[in-house]
Amino acid sequence: MPRDGKVRLGALDGDLRVERDSEIDVEGRLAVSGQARFDGNAEVRGDMECGSFRSNDGTVRVHGHLFVHEDLETRDGAVEVDGELKARRVDADRGLLVGGPASAERFDVGGRLEGAQSLTAKKVSVGGRFRLAGKLTAESVEAGGSVDLREVELDTIEVGGVIRLAGGIVRRSVEVGGKFTSDAPFEFGGLEVGGIANFHDSAKGGRIEAGGMMNADRDLTFEDLEVGGFGAIGGNGKGHNVEVGGKFSVRGSLELTGKLEVGGQISVGEALTGSVLDVGGKIDARRAVFTGDAEIGGAVATREGLKASRVSLRRKSRATGPLVGGVVHLETKATAEDIYGEMVELGDKSEARRVFARRAVVGEGARVDELVYTEAVEMREGARVRSPPQKVANLPPFPL
Repeated sequence: MPRDGKVRLGALDGDLRVERDSEIDVEGRLAVSGQARFDGNAEVRGDMECGSFRSNDGTVRVHGHLFVHEDLETRDGAVEVDGELKARRVDADRGLLVGGPASAERFDVGGRLEGAQSLTAKKVSVGGRFRLAGKLTAESVEAGGSVDLREVELDTIEVGGVIRLAGGIVRRSVEVGGKFTSDAPFEFGGLEVGGIANFHDSAKGGRIEAGGMMNADRDLTFEDLEVGGFGAIGGNGKGHNVEVGGKFSVRGSLELTGKLEVGGQISVGEALTGSVLDVGGKIDARRAVFTGDAEIGGAVATREGLKASRVSLRRKSRATGPLVGGVVHLETKATAEDIYGEMVELGDKSEARRVFARRAVVGEGARVDELVYTEAVEMREGARVRSPPQKVANLPPFPL
């Protein structure tokens, strides 16, 4: 077809070459048994089928379905398909827009990839923007810019910029350089985000790493959670380990099987459970129970108590609510209310309201209002107990 040509075509046995700014009106279906090659801009008004498809230096618009038995390639060009697109492999330099379902073994798009319905492939690679209104099913997805998807079913996805998706499943890993957002229930193997991670519905996965912030509006289930700055869960949290550099809040309960390590402050609306606790700042919860050690650097505030095999309040730290442990240790100038333990050690100049223990050590200058014990008490120089220490046969039941 010559430049600026107009023609009406149907079945064609052989190859088709179309020069710049040409128009094809399709009679039934444009069926090309060989290669269809376009140089420059062109329009095909109707359904098209060909052995292979190639375009150079322009945009080819197909106002219908496009079925390519082998590969679709563009060099410095783009393809727009109003209907369904099928090909073995798609390689588009500048962009690909599809109005209907799209399927190929592989999509490689240098610019933008936009679809109004579903897309199915083994691998998808997009250099710029990737938008899809329907379900995305693939093994792997890579995108350099922004990504906006609905439901996904993937093995892996890697995005250099920002991604927003409705929900679905990524069986292995999600890697995002900037911001991640999911709006519907989402399941994943692992999630690594350089900036911010947002879950607006329930989410369940493996390891979560967010360099800046992590926010989950509803329940969040994970293996390990690591947040560089601030983290929040609007429902319940359940996992193995949590490590947060700044502030962390959970509206419901937080159930862990491993370690909770927070550099700043943690607030849990209901019960907090785990193996090991290490908080540099403040911990606030209705109740907190740990099977191993619990160390508090700043303050602990509970309504029902904090329990661990060993509870340690570091220098000048404060405790509101009962402390319960096999060993409870207050360092210098730490303060607490009621303490229950097999062994209670009050550091120098520390203070407690009531102590119930088998054995107790009251450090130099330490103060206790009431001390009840069953075996022995060691009072060091300057230590004071407002009421005389009371030895009993049995201690009252410990909280928690």
